[in-house]
Amino acid sequence: MLIPSIDLMGGKIVQLVQGTQKALEFDDFQNWVNRFSKYPLVQLIDLDAAMGTGSNADLVQELARQLPCQVGGGIRSISTAESTLKLGARRVIFGSSLIRDGAMDFAFARDAATRLGPEKLVFAADCRNGKVAIKGWRETTCITATDLMRQLEPFCSAFLYTHIDTEGLLQGIPIDVIRQLRRVTSRQLIAAGGIRSRAEIDALQAMGVDAVVGMAIYQGLISV
Repeated sequence: MLIPSIDLMGGKIVQLVQGTQKALEFDDFQNWVNRFSKYPLVQLIDLDAAMGTGSNADLVQELARQLPCQVGGGIRSISTAESTLKLGARRVIFGSSLIRDGAMDFAFARDAATRLGPEKLVFAADCRNGKVAIKGWRETTCITATDLMRQLEPFCSAFLYTHIDTEGLLQGIPIDVIRQLRRVTSRQLIAAGGIRSRAEIDALQAMGVDAVVGMAIYQGLISV
């Protein structure tokens, strides 16, 4: 399944390269809402909230009202997750909040699953050089995606793996890495990071992996 991505920064839709350099910027929201409306799921990320530099809450609310979204970016408490779900999000994405003092926070994951339900939770494993990065990808931990998935699987319905090393570069995602992760978890696995072609999406689909695509859509390499 193709999952279109909407990343928000400064009140606009943007695409960043490896989470730092802005490459594209759009403010024609309705155009993209119309184009993405046929998809069963859209990924909506508030980059300002993820980086702790602001919030696009009003836009998140409006887009989540119009599209079936899983929402992430700066959701670091269960109360914030609850509020996001009430805005209309189908699911929320937890990333940085799953890790405390360099270790996985099992108590937080368990509490979130108990209060919100695992079916409402997607856990992110955003990796640079094989290790999970948190706080808007500015801090790298010693935890691998494999470790995170194996140990936190009971508390969520899906894992979102982002290969930061290829994110936004349109060089393709390393299929062998995704294949290894597919063996680790029985949960829905969603991959992101440099996907540039329908052939890659088909290859992931054949493995039972869904694909989040941003840059390739906005640059017209993949039609929607």
